[in-house]
Amino acid sequence: MTLNSTHPAFACRVSGLTKVYGQRQVLGPIDLEVTEGEKIAIIGPSGSGKSTFLKLVVGEIEATSGSVEIASKPLMSISVKRRSREVGLMHQYFDLIPQLTARKNIEAGNSGRWSTFRTLASLLLPIHDKRSEDFACSLEISDQLDVRTSLLSGGQQQRVAFARLLTQSPNLYLADEPVASLDPSLADKVAMMLCGISELPSGSINTVLANLHSPELAVRHFDRVIGLVEGQIKFDKASSEVTDQDTEYVYEGVADNSPMPEHQTMPTSTWGRD
Repeated sequence: MTLNSTHPAFACRVSGLTKVYGQRQVLGPIDLEVTEGEKIAIIGPSGSGKSTFLKLVVGEIEATSGSVEIASKPLMSISVKRRSREVGLMHQYFDLIPQLTARKNIEAGNSGRWSTFRTLASLLLPIHDKRSEDFACSLEISDQLDVRTSLLSGGQQQRVAFARLLTQSPNLYLADEPVASLDPSLADKVAMMLCGISELPSGSINTVLANLHSPELAVRHFDRVIGLVEGQIKFDKASSEVTDQDTEYVYEGVADNSPMPEHQTMPTSTWGRD
């Protein structure tokens, strides 16, 4: 199921996407259209295929079958350098270089736009990038910029990884559990930044696909919520239409393979929308 399918401008289109490891199919088939400007949250239990899906969309791993289009072009037809401007992924485990400072890790997000010479110079010379500093300030880690990332807390490292994604500024932002190590206040702030509710100091976020374990954040800030269970999309709805039954099925119903519940008229939570 897709929403807004009448809109012609797609940031991403996925058709028949599957991933098989050995004899086990961990994802798919997935069909999904993401309209330019949409902010979409994917919720589901650990092992449901959320991380695999984002890695397939960015081209980090190869699909067993199916296709991914970014900005109406087959993903694999886009050069690596151009691809980094079209789509970027913030990994669940941050993927930082521990020996480098937070500043240098954040500035690595510029590599898709900078020449090889400038990228190398930024690593070796005390050249400061103002955009990176602005993002770090917004995420409350400006006082940690010159600290090696190996010495930072998990929450600080997560914000460094997010600042690097903001610095990269792709057309399509992919974020795998971007708030898992943050306290509730910071998690809400990062979600609001992702969804364009909080203004960024430089540029703006266009389209987002984010994996979350928090239905509350998903419904409160994102336009659309997808429930992924055992590699399959079980629901795909505007956030205003997501019910308690939907989220309970995603996180609890899977244990006994109970069918997706019928949406009867009954009291439901607003999940913080009011």
